[in-house]
Amino acid sequence: MYKTILVPLDGSERAEAILPHVEPLALTLKSDVVLLYVDGTDNLMLGRDEVVDINDFLEKRRARIKEKRAYLQNIVDHWRPVGIDARICIGRGSVVAGILDMAEQEKADLVAMASHGQSGSKRTFYGSVAVGVLNRIDRPLLLIRSRIVEPAISA
Repeated sequence: MYKTILVPLDGSERAEAILPHVEPLALTLKSDVVLLYVDGTDNLMLGRDEVVDINDFLEKRRARIKEKRAYLQNIVDHWRPVGIDARICIGRGSVVAGILDMAEQEKADLVAMASHGQSGSKRTFYGSVAVGVLNRIDRPLLLIRSRIVEPAISA
C-alpha cells in the first residue's frame, strides 16, 4: 500500500516521536523510508547597514548539514539490521515546500511526521510546519501529536 514513506525530521525528540509509528509500518508493508532534513535557515535577511561574513555563514551551514546527515545516518544504521531500507535526503529553503517537493520527487505514498517537531510550542495543537503540510499535501499524511519522550535513537 505504501511503497515509499517520507519522514521529515529536524533532530528534535519531538520530531522523532514519529519513528515508532513508521518502523512497524515499514516492516509490515516492506516500504522504503526516505528520511528528510530540510535546512530552512538559508535566507540571509540583512538589515540596511548589516554586513555578513558569507564564508562564516556557509561554513556554519555545512557543519549543520554534516551534523544532520550523521543524525539521519544513525537512524538508517539502526533500521538496516531489522530489515528497513532507508535513505537520506537533505533539502534547503522553506521547510513546508521542501517536504512537499521531496514527497513529489520521491513519489512518496505516505508522509509521516510529528507535530511540534521544530518548535515544541504548546500553544496550538499542530506546529506551523505540520499545518502547512496538512493544508497543501496531495497524498496521505500520518500526523501524530508528539510529546516529549525518550529518544528513539541514541546518538
